[in-house]
Amino acid sequence: MATDSNDQADAPKLFDFDNTYVRALPELGLSWQPVEVPSPELVVLNSELAEAVSVDPDALAGENGALVLSGNVVPAGAEPVAMAYAGHQFGGYSPRLGDGRALLLGEVVDTSGCRVDLHLKGSGRTPFSRGGDGKATIGPMLREYLFAEAMHALGVPTGRALAVVTTGEQVFREGPEPGAVLTRVASSHLRVGTFEYVARLEDQTLLKRLADYAIERHYHSAVEEALTATGQGRYVTLLDAVVGVQADLVAQWMLIGFIHGVMNTDNTTISGETIDYGPCAFMDRYDPATVYSSIDHQGRYAYGNQPAIAQWNLTRFAETLLPLMADDSGQEPEDMIPLATEILDSFGPRFQKRLQSGMMAKLGLPHEAAVAGGGDLIPPMAELLHTNRVDYTTFFRALATALGDEDDQVVRDLVGQEAEDDANTEDVDTWLAQWREQLATAGLDEAEVVEAMNRVNPIYIPRNHLVDEALAAATTGDLSLFEQLLDVLSDPFTERPGLERYAQPAPTDFDKTFRTFCGT
Repeated sequence: MATDSNDQADAPKLFDFDNTYVRALPELGLSWQPVEVPSPELVVLNSELAEAVSVDPDALAGENGALVLSGNVVPAGAEPVAMAYAGHQFGGYSPRLGDGRALLLGEVVDTSGCRVDLHLKGSGRTPFSRGGDGKATIGPMLREYLFAEAMHALGVPTGRALAVVTTGEQVFREGPEPGAVLTRVASSHLRVGTFEYVARLEDQTLLKRLADYAIERHYHSAVEEALTATGQGRYVTLLDAVVGVQADLVAQWMLIGFIHGVMNTDNTTISGETIDYGPCAFMDRYDPATVYSSIDHQGRYAYGNQPAIAQWNLTRFAETLLPLMADDSGQEPEDMIPLATEILDSFGPRFQKRLQSGMMAKLGLPHEAAVAGGGDLIPPMAELLHTNRVDYTTFFRALATALGDEDDQVVRDLVGQEAEDDANTEDVDTWLAQWREQLATAGLDEAEVVEAMNRVNPIYIPRNHLVDEALAAATTGDLSLFEQLLDVLSDPFTERPGLERYAQPAPTDFDKTFRTFCGT
């Protein structure tokens, strides 16, 4: 075991911890200590994030930093707990999941005044481990670091990675691999599964405390405004707010071609942030049925299914809130089902509005253009991309290039519709003509449109073949490819000379056989 959290006189004070979760909801966390590891070594540190959460990066890079970030020393002020939650995993309910290889160290207030969690992953077995060893290997931990930072740079709400530390031991999965611990930061780790866990206990007092904590942590202003403006109840407003942020989040995933891979309710946050980058990936060639996860045998969490699954998960959340909504209004829980259903039904329009607005931006058109017929461009565009297996990310950058060069050949080449295939050539030319007509109708300056498109359409994403390449090298001790890829992804919208390989799609054969894994 690591240094006991109750004897921290000599522990380094690297963080200014608070522990509101432990104080407010002691029933939802088991006090636990990280497992001591033989030889911790810092391999990557997010200095920018460290400064953002009011931590000295130089101190973290020092000897004490590796000890703390590995879990060997519990820092002063921390009260580590394994968080309890349930979850629907691939549609099946598991009543007791919890942090099987992770610990919440505590919370800090960042430089913007927001409270965030510091969470260790791979810190050893807990009472929730269900037979697992509770450890992690370097590949999956660097993968989570890479994807979290890429999503942050793309402007998508996400938890982030503060550091990865190797442990000096071998962890056995398919074979021996270097052990590692990830330290991650999120605005909280409250999940739909947290509410499912409490709802099953049938303790309405605890459920109310959990909901009130979530409101205070994430939606205090929204609840106060709703009470003042409409008299809408606290828990109705909570449901409405979470539906809204999840609709926005999943729309952003779809716009960049991101596939979470394991959208269980225990991975669905109340805050609307992306967490738990396990078998995630970015889609190369456009296909709504794209699945990379090795454990998603039925394609439940395929790219095109993500909106429906998010709404399904939110329905599970709404079910937990019915008793509180009823108590707020002096009615019975079943009487609240129509109102909850109405809020859940708003997911679709909210999602579509955000998706359509984002797609108009990707096409260089103002949102208003969707109403004036611009939205009609989207279905035939999707059909063109799907039928011809066009690389999703590259297509939008090619559109901007075609507009700037006043030459559509780059798009025609990308779509693969050469002159000898007159029917397909006519399809892409017809679509391009309609797109240009919409731009002309909007009366926009073409140079400004090109710049605007390139601000929202990334040229660099975590290409699956490049991620695999970098992580394979890192597992052998060579971090150079990982560091280069991380640097490229930190500025995904700016084309830079010498980085052409990072903008290229994966080879066709790679895409056919590529699979991602949870890393457990």
